[in-house]
Amino acid sequence: MVFFAGSTDVAVIGAGHAGIEAALAAARLGCETVLFTINLDCVGNMPCNPSIGGTAKGHLVREIDALGGEMGKAADATMLQSRMLNRGRGPAVHSLRAQIDRRAYQQHMKFLLEREPRVQLRQAEIVSLDRDSDEWVLTTRLEEQFRCKAVILATGTFLRGKIFVGDVSYDGGPDGMFAATGLNDSLEALGVRLRRFKTGTPARVLRSSIDFARLEEQPGDEPVVPFSFETTEALQNKCPCHITWTNGETKRVILDNLHRSPLYGGKIEGVGPRYCPSIEDKIVRFADKERHQVFIEPCGEFTDEMYLQGLSSSLPVDVQTSLLRTIEGLEEVQVMRPAYAIEYDCCDPLQLDSTLEFLDLSGLYGAGQFNGSSGYEEAAAQGLIAGINAARRILGKSALRLDRASSYIGTLIDDLVTKGCTDPYRMMTSRSEYRLILRQDNADERLTPIGREMGLVDDERYAHFCARQEQKQAERRRLTDTVLAPSEELNALLTSCGTSPVQTGVKLLELLKRPQLSYEALAPVDKTRPPLDPLVIEQVETELKYEGYIHRQQAMIDEMRRLENRLLPAEMDYYAIGGLRKEAQEKLTRVRPRSIGQASRISGVSPADVSVLILATGGERT
Repeated sequence: MVFFAGSTDVAVIGAGHAGIEAALAAARLGCETVLFTINLDCVGNMPCNPSIGGTAKGHLVREIDALGGEMGKAADATMLQSRMLNRGRGPAVHSLRAQIDRRAYQQHMKFLLEREPRVQLRQAEIVSLDRDSDEWVLTTRLEEQFRCKAVILATGTFLRGKIFVGDVSYDGGPDGMFAATGLNDSLEALGVRLRRFKTGTPARVLRSSIDFARLEEQPGDEPVVPFSFETTEALQNKCPCHITWTNGETKRVILDNLHRSPLYGGKIEGVGPRYCPSIEDKIVRFADKERHQVFIEPCGEFTDEMYLQGLSSSLPVDVQTSLLRTIEGLEEVQVMRPAYAIEYDCCDPLQLDSTLEFLDLSGLYGAGQFNGSSGYEEAAAQGLIAGINAARRILGKSALRLDRASSYIGTLIDDLVTKGCTDPYRMMTSRSEYRLILRQDNADERLTPIGREMGLVDDERYAHFCARQEQKQAERRRLTDTVLAPSEELNALLTSCGTSPVQTGVKLLELLKRPQLSYEALAPVDKTRPPLDPLVIEQVETELKYEGYIHRQQAMIDEMRRLENRLLPAEMDYYAIGGLRKEAQEKLTRVRPRSIGQASRISGVSPADVSVLILATGGERT
């Protein structure tokens, strides 16, 4: 007999990284929110790599923080080691990455949710989802029933999850949890198109069984750069990571046992991640490569469990042990948790609007791996947007839509809902055509005013943001107004830095534009420099050195937004428009783009088709 357990505004199904941000955002915007999880001990779990950030992913974390989300603050609070990736390249691709104490992160997030006034954290598996008039009805496996106004699906890899290790396969979720096996039937009955994706994770091994003397140490960066714009205390690296490599013997063990891999034996039907393949997949796909890098990373400060990044696998346990022991430093390694692959159901994101609400199911939202993406950071970004929009819908406010020029979050969502994905989507800097403007250092400048408008940035934080912006503008004026006279000291410094001396007075602004010079290099001759926030220094220097490129990208953005502001009717009959190619008609009907700009990014819609659309519709303006 079904028991009515209560009503709420927003129900979030899944308490991973997407679900956490969704629930916190909805609650902080004034909505009573219930967050469901199969097991309270897996709130904010990191079933794969215990790290936050990385190339492009670090940008997402900074943007989540700038909008008022929690991932960046939690990462700073539980960091073991921090590194800035791609320092040898331009500032557009500098990306922060931190190794995280996974249990401390879980505890941090769970405690935060428990103390959030409008969040009810509930251990329960949702097995059915139905529509009753303008409400959603959720039923748990224990026959409790909840009613709500909006639902956010953040099921991660749990939905009809299936584990594969060699010849063994069974229903299950990540980290030994059980799978969610009932909800998929309800979703298909509602008309949600589901498909199977696959991901995997490496073995965890015992620290004392590793010969670290034979490994290359990888220390963290000093000083540590925090993820959150609100983190003011100095952070410390607590432990190093290490590097080793596979070799010819590793390759031989894998190839000799490839027939025992469910990936190559046809047992796995799900599509795996293109940019994070298993070790057996790497050996096959890159047959000419002699070795592959392996990063040995700690799982926590108070555990001897170590993570082997780069060795994801679904091979049998005996083969896993054999291949690991061919690797330098791992000859006597003890496996604590074997590697596994996991298949799961997710939706086709072409069914979603850019608000992450289903086009044909009002009040139902998707977020994270349920939408076909991979990665904690991609999940958290989508959860934040889904939570904001679910709350704003209930409160009768306009939806938040981030475009490609505003953020990596906007790029991520636009890629999913406009282009779709045929394998788990991973954010990369190359996916953004505006990456010089969408740097991680200026995420607060781009998005904190939006977070403030949404209601997720409080007065104190906004005051700090405004003070930093005022300091930046004052510094730009000082650099413009300060003229250095030619002197022996100045010219000696310029020559030592590999740049030409000056014969007349020169503005500090012009000197700083020179590629050989920096704030640090100019310090001896910059006598009037006031104390500056390091972030202000980074932003001002980058904007001056890349000024011409930034202006060029801004012109591209202006043109893109001109097309984004030409809206298309939601119920347009594209088959009735003469001149559109058949493929374009099919794709436009399926995606139902909101604007001419979005239509132009759909795979299969040509520039000629876009011209036909503009002529046929006049592009209704906002």
